[in-house]
Amino acid sequence: MQNKIQLITYVDRLGCKNLMDLHSLVKDEFKGLFGGIHILPFFYPIDGADAGFDPIDHTQIDPRLGDWGDLRELSKEVDIMSDLIVNHISANSKQFIDYIEKGNKSEFAELILTRQKIFPEGATKAEISKIYRPRPGFPFTKFQFDDGSEESVWTTFTSSQIDIDVNSEMGDAYLENILDTFQGAGISMIRLDAAGYAIKKPGTSCFMIEETFDFIAQLTQKAKSRGIEVLVEIHSFYKTQIEIAKRVDYVYDFALPVLVLDCLFNRDATNLKKWLEVAPRNVITVLDTHDGIGIVDVASEDGKPGLIPDDVLNEIVEQIHINSKGASLKATGAAARNLDLYQVNCTYFDALGKNKRTYLIARAIQFFVPGIPQVYYVGLLTGTNDMELLKKTNVGRDINRHYFSKKEINEVIATDLFSELKKLMVFRNSHNAFNGDFELTSTEKNVLNIKWTNGNDWAEIIVDLKVMEFAVTFSDANGVQILL
Repeated sequence: MQNKIQLITYVDRLGCKNLMDLHSLVKDEFKGLFGGIHILPFFYPIDGADAGFDPIDHTQIDPRLGDWGDLRELSKEVDIMSDLIVNHISANSKQFIDYIEKGNKSEFAELILTRQKIFPEGATKAEISKIYRPRPGFPFTKFQFDDGSEESVWTTFTSSQIDIDVNSEMGDAYLENILDTFQGAGISMIRLDAAGYAIKKPGTSCFMIEETFDFIAQLTQKAKSRGIEVLVEIHSFYKTQIEIAKRVDYVYDFALPVLVLDCLFNRDATNLKKWLEVAPRNVITVLDTHDGIGIVDVASEDGKPGLIPDDVLNEIVEQIHINSKGASLKATGAAARNLDLYQVNCTYFDALGKNKRTYLIARAIQFFVPGIPQVYYVGLLTGTNDMELLKKTNVGRDINRHYFSKKEINEVIATDLFSELKKLMVFRNSHNAFNGDFELTSTEKNVLNIKWTNGNDWAEIIVDLKVMEFAVTFSDANGVQILL
């Protein structure tokens, strides 16, 4: 992966009808802004139960978006990252439909993960309660076969997303077939979606257990043998994230979004600086994604302190709700179905009260901390909470998944804020200092001073949190220059 800013977007929510339109957008309006694109699920269908994360066919591009040839052409322009949805398939997939019709006589019975496979002697209440759940309820759904008999199937996320047995020969072949398809299409990086839940073992949490690490390592090697790098997506306690980072190519810095909010809300960089001293360096940094703003990534766990004290964290969450004028409350927790227990659903711009200066400071911090920055399409266009879409779907995360029109995009591009953001992005992509060494140069809690040095080249940001002002300076052939 190039050390340049990456875009993360859906194809059809960025003023594009298909992959060819996205290609044109990257070449024209967004020229020079991105070294790569993480294209969120473009598989058939893109409008299933979970916005494409429940593919009926993981090896087919939704025909409405184009085909593998279109993706291959785009890969010549920028690096392409795709999701490998590890844990589950759609309840409407041919495999599961055949399983429902024929039960254990189905040729795909081996692929489907049932409760009995993990608990052949039955499970105690203690064993069930120990299973880590990303959402409320039990991790099983009872399905009825065509002959009238029933079976409890693992459904970690929703009853429309059927967990597969990744340890079976068929499960292994299923994932390898997807990797082969990706390799042929020019995809250079994958994100392992929901990989932390893929391995189930009686008596454990069934989330990021030791066997999960082994599974991720094996799958990573299979991808790398095809020339594909691997990003692992895990929301978890920060020390777990540090351990995961030692075993994979890249992890997300999911702690950063809330630490930046802490920094800006409380005008104190102490917690952020502590994290930057120990944080993994093989990270993709984010402020926002297609999901919510992660809380578990900075919170305490089982009495162990997190990156932000819990009382301060509660105040940060409350401030998000205040800044968004209560919109985030309507999209978070039990207020919306398909809910997450570990996230606040809100655009980052709204979380900052739509303050343009503060938002620019947040992005500047993201571009200066160690890691490869990734910018979500809604954040790129300083999108606001889409209450209309939320009302239509009642899916909390849709508040931050707006469908932009071409007109809306052109209006944003013409603003001063986008011009300043673009200046920062082009600078981050092009200055040689960011290929060098990182250092924090101030111990004052109200000052965040980050400097990158590579030989004679350097770039520096100083944020004065007391007055919420910042400056970006850098070296070039003519001496010291001021960017912003």
